[in-house]
Amino acid sequence: MEAIADRPVSPSRADQPPRLSLPVEGMSCASCVGRVERALAALPGARDVSVNLATGRASWAGARPAEAVRAIREAGYEVPETVTAVTVEGMSCASCSGRVERALLALPGAVAASVNFATGRAELRHADGAVSLDAVEAAIREAGYEPVTPERAADTSRADRQARDEAALRRDLAVAASLAAPVVVLDMGGHVFPGFHHALAGWLGAGTVPWIEALLATLVIAGPGRRFFRVGVPNLLRGHPDMNALVALGAGAAYLYSLVSVAAPQWLPAGAAHLYFEASVLIVTLILLGRTLEARARGRAGAAIARLIDLSPPTARRLDGEAEREVPVERLRVGDRVRVRPGERVPVDGTVAAGESYVDESMISGEPVPVRKGEGAAVVGGTLNTTGGFDLIVTRTGSDTVLARIVRMVEEAQGGKLPVQALVDRITLWFVPAVMGIAALTFLGWLALGPAPALGHAIVAAIAVLIIACPCAMGLATPVSIMVGTGRAAERGVLFRQGAALQALQEARVIALDKTGTLTEGRPRLVDFLPAPGFSRDEALALAGAVEARSEHPIARAVTEAARAETGALPEVSAFEAMPGHGVTARVGGRAAALGSRRQMERLGVDVAPLAAEAERLAGEGKSPVYLALDGRLGALLAVADPIKPEAREAVAALRARGLTVAMLTGDADATAQVVARSLGIEEVRAELLPEGKVEALGSLRAAHGPVAFVGDGINDAPALAQADVGIAIGTGTDVAVESADVVLMSGALTGLVEAVALSRATMANIRQNLFWAFAYNAALIPVAAGALAVVGGPQLSPVLAAGAMALSSVFVVGNALRLRRAGGTR
Repeated sequence: MEAIADRPVSPSRADQPPRLSLPVEGMSCASCVGRVERALAALPGARDVSVNLATGRASWAGARPAEAVRAIREAGYEVPETVTAVTVEGMSCASCSGRVERALLALPGAVAASVNFATGRAELRHADGAVSLDAVEAAIREAGYEPVTPERAADTSRADRQARDEAALRRDLAVAASLAAPVVVLDMGGHVFPGFHHALAGWLGAGTVPWIEALLATLVIAGPGRRFFRVGVPNLLRGHPDMNALVALGAGAAYLYSLVSVAAPQWLPAGAAHLYFEASVLIVTLILLGRTLEARARGRAGAAIARLIDLSPPTARRLDGEAEREVPVERLRVGDRVRVRPGERVPVDGTVAAGESYVDESMISGEPVPVRKGEGAAVVGGTLNTTGGFDLIVTRTGSDTVLARIVRMVEEAQGGKLPVQALVDRITLWFVPAVMGIAALTFLGWLALGPAPALGHAIVAAIAVLIIACPCAMGLATPVSIMVGTGRAAERGVLFRQGAALQALQEARVIALDKTGTLTEGRPRLVDFLPAPGFSRDEALALAGAVEARSEHPIARAVTEAARAETGALPEVSAFEAMPGHGVTARVGGRAAALGSRRQMERLGVDVAPLAAEAERLAGEGKSPVYLALDGRLGALLAVADPIKPEAREAVAALRARGLTVAMLTGDADATAQVVARSLGIEEVRAELLPEGKVEALGSLRAAHGPVAFVGDGINDAPALAQADVGIAIGTGTDVAVESADVVLMSGALTGLVEAVALSRATMANIRQNLFWAFAYNAALIPVAAGALAVVGGPQLSPVLAAGAMALSSVFVVGNALRLRRAGGTR
C-alpha cells in the first residue's frame, strides 16, 4: 500500500515530489489540527502541510513518511498501523530475503518489514491506508521475485506450494543427473579404467568426445540450470547478487571456459585449454540435490500446520428437523444442530445439546486422557469423539474456531523473526558481494602468482570460492528452527503467538505466577464438613446447601454444589437474608438456619467452642471456615478452598530445577497466599495486589533477578501479561488475557509451562548450533577454496567438491532443526 499521492495539477508540478497523506487519530478540535500542522511543518523539506479534522487526515509534500509518523506521535496523536502480508516465491538464500525487506522498507509509509526465507512470508508494517497491496507486490517484483496474489494464496496452501516446488526440483534434478552422468564418465573414466580415453577416441574419433561433453553440458545449463541464471543474472545486473548469481557465475564460468577450449583453443594461452564441463554440470546437479533435500526437510519442518489443518473434517452431519444431512463444513452456521458419532472428529466448535461422550482433546491441550462431555459442555472442532455420540449446537465457524485461531497463531509465529536474526541479516546483506570480491582477488592472485598454466588454476579457485560460500545455511539457521520449534510446541498444547517469544522466554530468569486460576483451579470447593455432635452429615449439608443456594457468593456456590452432589434435591427456603461481611440467615424445612463467620455466630449468640480449634487449623491450611447454626445451636463447621492444581507442585519444582526463580503475585490475602506458596515451594510472594500492583511487582522482580515471564488467566492479569518480558496466558482463561499474552498454554495445566520453557531453550540452543555451523563452515572453507592448502603443497579444492560441501551445509542445518520434533517434556 503506497503512500497516497495526489495527481499533479499542472505539467509544471509533474516533476515535484508527490503529496502524501496519512490518517491521524485523536484530533478533537481546531487546536489539535494546528498542533499537528506545526509538527509536520517543522520537518526538514516539508511544505504544503494540510490537516483536515473532518476526514482525520494529514497531507504534505517533501518530508519522509516515517519522519512524519514520528512527528505526529510526538505531538500527542496516533497514526494507526496495519500489517500487509504476502507470500514471496523465488527466494533462495538469506540475501534474497534481505533484498525484499529493503525493497519493502523503501515504500512511502513503511514502518518495518520482515521477510522469512524459510516460510516465504513477507510482512510490512505501515501506516493504515498509506501503502497499497499493489505497491507491495510491485516492490517485490522490482526486487526480482514473485509475490503470490491473494487469489493464488486462497487456491493453494503453503504446503501445496512447497509440494509443487519440491516436485519441480525433483524433476530438474533427475534431468540434470541423467545428462551429467555421461559427462562425468566421458571426462573421468580414464582415471578409473586405464586406456578408456584411448579406446573412446579410437571408436568415436579424437575430436568428438569434447563436443559430446559440450552438447550435454549445454543441455544441463540451458535446462535444469536455467533456474539459477533466470534469477541470478538479472539480480547481478541490478547490483544485488544473490546465491543464484554465485551459482550462475561459477557454473557459467566453468562452462564458457570449457566451451572456448573446445571451439577456439587458440584464444587461450598455450597449455591452458582444459575442459571443466564435468564441474559445470556437477555444480548444477549437486546444488539441485541440496535444494531438493532442503525442500523436503523444510516441508517436514512445516508439517505441524498441515497436521493441524487436517484435523478438521471436510463434512458434518447437520440435523434439519428429524432429517440428517451430510454437508460441507463451510456451510454450517452458528445455531445449526450437528450430530457427532463415535470415532468421528468434531467438525466445528459447539455446545453439547444431547448425549454424552468422552472427547480426546490432545490436539489443543497436549493431554492424551479423554475428557467427559455432557449436556452443556463446550467442544472444540478438530477434537476426536471416542466412545459415545452426541448432538451439538454450533457456536463458532470458519476462521472464528479455536482450531483456526491455533493455525493462525502458529503461522504467524513461524513467519516471524527472532532478535538474533538481525545480526544474521546484517552479515548476509554484505556477504554475497564480499564473496564475489574474494573470488575476484583469488582469480587475480592465482593469475599473477600461480604455476603455469595459471589461467586454469585461477578459474578453478575462483569458481570454488563462489560455490562454497553460498549463504543458504545462514539464512536457514534461525527460521527453520523456529518453524520446527513452534510446530512442536503447538502439538504439545503450547502456542507461541510470535517467534520472538521463543528467545524472550529462554532469556527469562523469573517465572511469576498468578494464584487463582493459575496455581489453583480457580473454582472454590467444599473440602471439609464437620458436623457438630447431635447432627447428621447429610441433614446438616442439605440444609446448608439450601440456604447458600440463594446466595451468589463463590463460597456459597461451592457449598450448594457439594450438597446437591451428595444429597440430591434441596429443601425449600424462606425468609432469606444476607448480611455482607457476616453471613446469611433463612428458614429451611421449618428450622432457623444461619451460615457465616465467627463474628456472625457471636452476633447470634451461638457457641462455637466445640469446633473452634478445628476452625483455626483449617484457616492455617489456607481454607475458609464457615459455621452452620441450626435453631440457635452450632450444627457444623464447613471449610471451602480453591484447590491447588494437582500438577502445580511438580511444575514449580521443575522450573526451579532449571535455575529459574519462581514468584507468586496475587490479589488474595497474605495469609492465604503464604499457605499456598509454602505448599508449592515458592519463596517470592507478593499478595493483596491490585492489577497495577502486579505491574509494579514485575518491575521489582526484574530489577532484582533479570527478565520476567508472567503467567495469568484473568482480565485483571492483562496489564501484567502485557508488561512482562514474556506474557504467558492460561488458555482456559479469559480472551482478554489470551490476547495480551505472547504464549498461550491451551490446556490450562502448568505442565505446559514447563514444556514452553524446555522448548524455548531447546530451540534457541538449536539455533546457536546452526549459526555456529553456518559461520564456522564459511570461515573455514572459503580460504580452502581460495587455495590456502595448495599454497603449502596441499590439494586445490575442486568446484565439484565445493558444490557438494555447499549443499551439505544447508541440509545439515535443516536436519539439525528437525531434531526439535522430538524436543519437549517436563522432565
